[in-house]
Amino acid sequence: MPETTTASVAAPKVVLPIGPPGQQLADTAALARLAEDAGLDGISYAELSSDPLLHLTVAAGSTSRVDLMTNILVAFARSPMTLATQARALQDYSGGRLILGLGSQIKPHVERRFSMPWSAPAARMAEFVAALRAIWFAWATGEKLDFRGDFYTHTLMTPMFTPPSQTPAPKVFIAAVGPKMCETAGAVADGLLVHGFSTERYLREMTVPALERGAGGRLRDDFEIVDLSFVVTGRSDEEFAASAKAVKQQLAFYASTPAYLPVLELHGWQDLGAEMHALSKSDDPDRWTKMGERLPDEVLEAFAVVGTPADIPGKLAARGQGVVSRYSVNTLGIDDPDLVMQLAREIQNAVR
Repeated sequence: MPETTTASVAAPKVVLPIGPPGQQLADTAALARLAEDAGLDGISYAELSSDPLLHLTVAAGSTSRVDLMTNILVAFARSPMTLATQARALQDYSGGRLILGLGSQIKPHVERRFSMPWSAPAARMAEFVAALRAIWFAWATGEKLDFRGDFYTHTLMTPMFTPPSQTPAPKVFIAAVGPKMCETAGAVADGLLVHGFSTERYLREMTVPALERGAGGRLRDDFEIVDLSFVVTGRSDEEFAASAKAVKQQLAFYASTPAYLPVLELHGWQDLGAEMHALSKSDDPDRWTKMGERLPDEVLEAFAVVGTPADIPGKLAARGQGVVSRYSVNTLGIDDPDLVMQLAREIQNAVR
């Protein structure tokens, strides 16, 4: 694997997701304190069945140090003004600890689940971020808000609706897989959220060069890359098998999504993508299980870090060396919260 160096000289940070399946808002404060007390660098929340900003606001009130990251929050389900207002409030409430990680989602979810417009996602995302920053700038400086774009227009702001700006505007990271969105991240964002459906080869050979193209040839020294690699592990054969099964099923789901085909194509696995897509459209009630069962071990080992709990930290550190600035512990397939915390601490030791 070619050695690609983009990460800053600072030691990489470790982030713990606090939104496992079944987690309730009432659990958030305790989970956030647990991560902070363990010495971890940050926590994150993904927009699945609840609002990340709501959970991170609760987390901000129960912590004082850890970064608070959305990974991801669906940008196109909101207007820039709505999100700018929410993010400004959380940024100030937390003392400047918010990292706003945005994702586009895919067309069916944006149009049919959120009932919002979809078009030209990379261009729309670039404009969304520009609009956020224009709004935050107008609030901070008192200058007239006059943002006019192809997708968003914000030209009205009065003192009554202008919140105070007690801290610098939050950093904005963008989730990306394809080259256009990676170029957008390199051009307009402060960091990249690497999708779990990514291999080390794809990250180094496709993602990083696209980021650099977007940045005009070289990324800023403080540009961050956040890793979310799948992990397959367990303390027993049964736990390991269950972990592998869960990760295989998730990888099969992603492989069935045409938007992620470029990753498979790089490895010559485009036929697998076509097979998974066809199965996902079938009427078989067990199709998701069967898709996971058909995913080859070779593919699993390319996308996931596989090994005993003692193996994982070193393998993960090697996978992201010179590129990754934050490791977000991917908890899918790891049901034991004690093991998750153990891995987080040991990954932190391995990358420092």
